[in-house]
Amino acid sequence: MTIPAIPSIKNSSLIVGSKVVLTGVPANIVVSPVSGGSAFIGATSSSPYSHQVFTLGTLGGFKFLSLFRFKIWWMIPRVGKSGSEIPMETQLLLLEAREESALQNEISSSPSNENTFYILFLPVLDGLFRTSLQGTSANELQFCVESGDAKVQTSQALEGLFVNSGDNPFELIKNSIKILEKKKQTFSHIENKKIPAHLDWFGWCTWDAFYTQVNPEGIEEGLKSFMDGGCLPKFLIIDDGWQETINEFQKEGEPLVEGTQFASRLVDIKENSKFKSSGSGNTSTNLHGFIDVIKEKYGLKFVYMWHALAGYWGGVLPSSETMREYNPKLAYPIQSPGNIGNLRDVAMDSLEKYGVGLVDPEKIFEFYNDLHGYLASCGVDGVKVDVQNLLETLGSGYGGRVAITRRYQEALEQSVARNFSDNNLICCMCHNSDSIYSSKKSAVARASEDFMPRETTIQTLHVAAVAFNSLLLGEIVVPDWDMFQSKHETAEFHGAARALGGCAVYVSDKPGNQDFKILKKLVLPDGSVLRARYAGRPTRDCLFEDPVMDGKSLLKIWNLNKISGIVGVFNCQGAGNWPLKQVAERSPKTPSNSSISGHVRPLDVEFLDEIAGENWRGDCAVYAFNSGSLSVMPKNGNLEVSLTTLQCEIYTISPIGVYANGLRFAPIGLLDMYNSGGAVESLSCSVEISGCRMKIKGRGVGRFGAYSSSKPRRCLVGEKEEEFSYDSEKGLLTVKLQGGCGPKDIEFLY
Repeated sequence: MTIPAIPSIKNSSLIVGSKVVLTGVPANIVVSPVSGGSAFIGATSSSPYSHQVFTLGTLGGFKFLSLFRFKIWWMIPRVGKSGSEIPMETQLLLLEAREESALQNEISSSPSNENTFYILFLPVLDGLFRTSLQGTSANELQFCVESGDAKVQTSQALEGLFVNSGDNPFELIKNSIKILEKKKQTFSHIENKKIPAHLDWFGWCTWDAFYTQVNPEGIEEGLKSFMDGGCLPKFLIIDDGWQETINEFQKEGEPLVEGTQFASRLVDIKENSKFKSSGSGNTSTNLHGFIDVIKEKYGLKFVYMWHALAGYWGGVLPSSETMREYNPKLAYPIQSPGNIGNLRDVAMDSLEKYGVGLVDPEKIFEFYNDLHGYLASCGVDGVKVDVQNLLETLGSGYGGRVAITRRYQEALEQSVARNFSDNNLICCMCHNSDSIYSSKKSAVARASEDFMPRETTIQTLHVAAVAFNSLLLGEIVVPDWDMFQSKHETAEFHGAARALGGCAVYVSDKPGNQDFKILKKLVLPDGSVLRARYAGRPTRDCLFEDPVMDGKSLLKIWNLNKISGIVGVFNCQGAGNWPLKQVAERSPKTPSNSSISGHVRPLDVEFLDEIAGENWRGDCAVYAFNSGSLSVMPKNGNLEVSLTTLQCEIYTISPIGVYANGLRFAPIGLLDMYNSGGAVESLSCSVEISGCRMKIKGRGVGRFGAYSSSKPRRCLVGEKEEEFSYDSEKGLLTVKLQGGCGPKDIEFLY
């Protein structure tokens, strides 16, 4: 389908493609063409402002997907059908434009997208101003422009809202981000960033294991328990609790004053007393010694340390001798209407009261460089930097929220590049457009609110939020799905999601409280993981459905491996409700154990044809991980799946090639790993006088499977003959891979 014409305003209507999107567009709204059928929408004002809301017009009746900040730190999705449902702080708005002929039965075996196209609105940064979208009760779409500093004003914002359209929503978002990257030059697309090596290794984070009580003895106990279970992490995050901080508002011996914990401030860049006499038997006396010990003893490749963007939650202590050289001053956050218009946050409300010890932006690189230089000298390999959106509330007097965010972000990235190798940085609590569109080097960022093991009603929300947020974040960073716990009632659910998320796989298990059966479905014996190639995102038919609250929709998440696709299906219904969304009286009530049915199709995997190879004729082998079933179907076929709440199933979808003598063949991968196809690197075929030879480059150990239309004569692994089994009814060919986890040549001779 060809999408014509650049967006334009005609007769007070905004027209995108063939559709009237907005009517009643005011005269002060202007459209400026960019490239490839895209444009900026802007607004002019008769008087200067630092914060202004403009009405763009009345939105037509489209299905929409909004990614919006429900609190200052994090985004979640919202779907709907009218402008009145679009929340404040919307940072991505995707509309589905469908012709009547495209509407058809949901379970049709041949869904058509021919007459469907998508319209994308991205509120971005315009100079020193940041923008967002919101709806009104009159179905109007509004455009908020703000600087975060009363003295930073403008009377026009001409490049604050980007609009584009296309017939593939995933290509549309990717192409739009690339256009903006070139036009704005304030951030980089993920393809132009260095990807940290820790993503391909299993990790452990100390947070949910110890919270701020983390200490060297506990860390060693945890690492030993992983070693005893045969599943050792290769990267470690020592989270909050290692720094020297002070809470000036809490008197010793008195009960905690709620909220003051967020006002604690950093006193020194060096470790606190817990880490100054560390290691079993006092074998080390400081952080450096401790890290040397655990790296050597447990084979850790990467150790990351946590800190906040401002140093600590409440910044740094201005009166500290160590901190004085960074010229810190006490600053009081000013929250914007968007910050308090959805859900207020207790940490921000506390910091409004107690203030933040803010390092002088002119000195912030020195601060980071000293902190990171010290950590690097101790053997630390990288940092997780948290509480980043705090900066948007501290722009007054510093040129505004965009200016101060960019200053800190640039200093952080420069310091990480100077002190650590491989761009070893994880960003967190950074879901504002100020940070997103100032990310030039940062390549990993948390994609949702925390995994909270004790909060039973947010487990399904966590998985759904990450998948939807990855539509935007996945074009700029590798989305980090956060840790989870392997011995938890939702461990299979979370583990399966991370297997297809294209993300790091790490847990926060307490020492001795692991489920190694689950971990070994994610982690190979050498500590590596089978990471999918891209960010796991909802399938096209899920984009405008609510997988958490509509009582009928399953969440499907797709990704690609090198020569196969993967689709995870999750029942997120009946286990929690989205924040800020009321349960409609007419909405079906979903019991927590109810079963919901849906369909999985090879076509759920976008761009499958690009990796399928020249021998593909359209059929696919579909392997279901939990049931162990293997099906063969055309690419437009479908497979029914029924799941109860918090159940999931993962499907490896491997294109079947047709080779000599009509042999039909498709590698599946390691059958006992959630992401089976991640173990397949390549496939080739050679025709010899004696017959056909299928050559697979794979890795890992365990049962390796493939679909084959006939039984081979022999199987070789690394040129050594191996026994294999063949189920002629299913066409399932299986060989056991042994030895190390490195690359293996697997050959089947016909």
